[in-house]
Amino acid sequence: MTVPPAGRVVIAGTGIAGATAAETLRKRGFDGEIVLLGADPAPPYRRPMVSKELLGAAFPEERALLRPATAWPESRIELRTGTRVAAIDPDAARVTLTDGTALGYDALLLATGGRPRTLGVLIPGAFTLRDRHDATALREVLARPGIEVLVVGGGLIGTEVAASARTGGAQVTILEAGPQILDRVFPEPVSAALESVHRARGVAVHTGTAVTGADTVSGCTRLRSADGREWIADVVVVAVGMTPDDELARAAGLRVDDGIVVDEFCATSAPGIYAAGDVARFPDPVHGGSVRVEHWNHAQSHGAAAAATILGERTPYREVPWCWTSQYGRTVQAAGRPTAGAELILDGDPAGDAFLALALTGDRLVGAVAAGRPRELRAARTLIGSGAELPRDRLTGPIDLASMAA
Repeated sequence: MTVPPAGRVVIAGTGIAGATAAETLRKRGFDGEIVLLGADPAPPYRRPMVSKELLGAAFPEERALLRPATAWPESRIELRTGTRVAAIDPDAARVTLTDGTALGYDALLLATGGRPRTLGVLIPGAFTLRDRHDATALREVLARPGIEVLVVGGGLIGTEVAASARTGGAQVTILEAGPQILDRVFPEPVSAALESVHRARGVAVHTGTAVTGADTVSGCTRLRSADGREWIADVVVVAVGMTPDDELARAAGLRVDDGIVVDEFCATSAPGIYAAGDVARFPDPVHGGSVRVEHWNHAQSHGAAAAATILGERTPYREVPWCWTSQYGRTVQAAGRPTAGAELILDGDPAGDAFLALALTGDRLVGAVAAGRPRELRAARTLIGSGAELPRDRLTGPIDLASMAA
């Protein structure tokens, strides 16, 4: 489907996928109506800053905005914050908003993202971290002198919160159900090195720890694990992943499977409806099958791809996802699926300032992790996407992926 030149595109979600799609439509010459809707009361902002810079006491929130407030009307993009789609009628090509307003569309993009996953255990007063409001509230609490913090979950968000809190002077404990923090994100030598950094900074890390109970004791929160251990702290932050916000699509009869299922062009099972970003499950061009990616950079490129499809382009989405984490002043980047390879090749020490880790299946590169070597990480994305076989004789000693990619 190609949207008519004077048609209306409705975008549900003001995160980076939705905002990028809106901007891409305008930049590529669409002259019709663009309505960008989001439940968040704030205008679009850089969500990675929620668990990174926004937790820092001195970071001004205005710097997190994607664009100045005036940029949206100047681009003739109707931005409605604090508003969400309540229902979709695919047959009538119409959405109903939470205020009861009905809005027709020629194309509808669902970029609804997700919400923090719950533990199944009620933890009184626990914080989650998904939006700017969450970050602001948590930052105010972390600013209290002598605060003790329990972080449940040792993934990217959990460890970034722990690093920010510890840097600010808090006493921090991480409770991770898996065998090691960050083990679903990075290969074992890299996650082990980052865990050692946290321990060296004074963070208590307990792995293999499932929280099974919680209550309040003298104004603090007490957590219990399955083996009977207990921890008490002033603040608890739950960071155990994200659940895709796909209920709207499910209720409208769209195909859903842990996310809204789309094809390589971001099209859903309903004509005229597309999905992009964290909420979308799309064909994996590298490993086959389908995948849902929860990284900022993927959401940005996926939103742009959805806009291109709405305008009539037929270019399959083949971007290799990548992400980064900044902890204690050190940035680590990852591309592809670093934990999916059958073999890991290390160039440098993951505990050092610069290293490169390559995950291979046979002679194909499927994932990479790096610190201090951004050029190699960029080359890794190219090589992963091309599916080229790497020459084994060039994977010893100092590895130069950039020359291989060229």
